[in-house]
Amino acid sequence: MTLSLMADREGERVDAFLGRSVEGLSRASAQRLLEEGAVLMDGQTPRKNEKLKEGALLTLTLPEPEPGRALPENIPLDVIYEDADVIVVNKPVGLVVHPAPGHPNGTLVNALLFHCGDSLSGVGGELRPGIVHRIDRDTSGLIIVAKNDAAHLALSAQLQDHSLYREYETVVIGGMRDDEGTIHAPIGRHTRDRKRMAIDRQQGREAVTHWTVLARYAGYTHLRCRLETGRTHQIRVHLASIGHPVLGDLVYGMKKPYPGLVGQCLHARRLSFIHPRTGERITVECPLPDYFTTVLHKLNLLTK
Repeated sequence: MTLSLMADREGERVDAFLGRSVEGLSRASAQRLLEEGAVLMDGQTPRKNEKLKEGALLTLTLPEPEPGRALPENIPLDVIYEDADVIVVNKPVGLVVHPAPGHPNGTLVNALLFHCGDSLSGVGGELRPGIVHRIDRDTSGLIIVAKNDAAHLALSAQLQDHSLYREYETVVIGGMRDDEGTIHAPIGRHTRDRKRMAIDRQQGREAVTHWTVLARYAGYTHLRCRLETGRTHQIRVHLASIGHPVLGDLVYGMKKPYPGLVGQCLHARRLSFIHPRTGERITVECPLPDYFTTVLHKLNLLTK
């Protein structure tokens, strides 16, 4: 649902105006919608603390109501590591991480609830139990889940201080000139399409991606990427910003699907974390999935 509102007070903060003008919308909820890019002011995305000019036109896109809680579903899981505190799963392409509008069930969370029962942290709420970080629906690979609140808080802290190590492999379009490099560019919501992210040097959040060339093919490059930060769509946005979008990424680069490839060629292959109970560093890996190795085989044949 979309609402259009006209500012009636000069100098009022945007979040405060929305909180008093939209029935049932708290100021905190207004701030969250602003951060998600669901609010436009005269066609542009405002900051949550931006001051209004009287007569400014605000357009607010309200999300569809989410289901109240996730339910267990018997969906197979590829468990790479599990103990009493954490579980690491190799997520396949096409599986959504948690319920959301348009995906009320059939998600990784539904599968985890069936597999773990009540042994998932409650920090993320009833729709995101145990979820410490996410990967895109069309990205495959490792995701770590907390089984209790203490583990969840400890792993979240590791995300913040960058001690939770995440390594991806991807194939990008074009030949990378250098053998390695770092992309340091802030990321924020796209000013016109709130479902997309973009490089935003004014209001974006710090984002750093390190990349290394693993192999070169005719017109394509196989990369390893290490995340220093974890912004939404970070690898996809960063690589597209330097002219090398991820193969199969129809949002940030490609006009049509790559033959035989469902989703984008991006796989979370390696993950390392400090165990929240023992303090031991745990490192887990998973192999490249069949779709990825098939792409590499095709590119190898084309290059010969």
